[in-house]
Amino acid sequence: MDKMIQWTSQEVEFPEIDTERLGQWLEAVAGRHNRIIGPMTYIFCSDEKILEVNRRFLNHDYFTDIITFDYTHGRRVSGDMFISLDTVRTNAESVGAAYQTELHRVIVHGLLHLCGIDDKGPGEREIMEQHEDQALELLKEEF
Repeated sequence: MDKMIQWTSQEVEFPEIDTERLGQWLEAVAGRHNRIIGPMTYIFCSDEKILEVNRRFLNHDYFTDIITFDYTHGRRVSGDMFISLDTVRTNAESVGAAYQTELHRVIVHGLLHLCGIDDKGPGEREIMEQHEDQALELLKEEF
């Protein structure tokens, strides 16, 4: 059986992550939200690439850490997530977090979007951060 989660990079070196461990963690996080993992692809890229994706598909003219394309059907989460490693590094430095921790936060952020958690409306950012923190705690404790 093919792996449901694919990991790749464009225009950047692939980050030092344990994809097997992170895949198990993401499955557990999805399960806690009554979801199952379907086909997902994480694409690690540069600021330039994510800006290109943002302009082309969303008509947004700014850098961001992650863009999530949601193909979820019912409980089966599925999507493509572009993650700018440049922005992840900048954000980690600005909040005083370890790069690896910030990268894990952004990785799970994409999954949480696929689980139906938003972060744009009033109060939603705090709810998203709460779910991210819970997921990061799970990663530390069990994976």
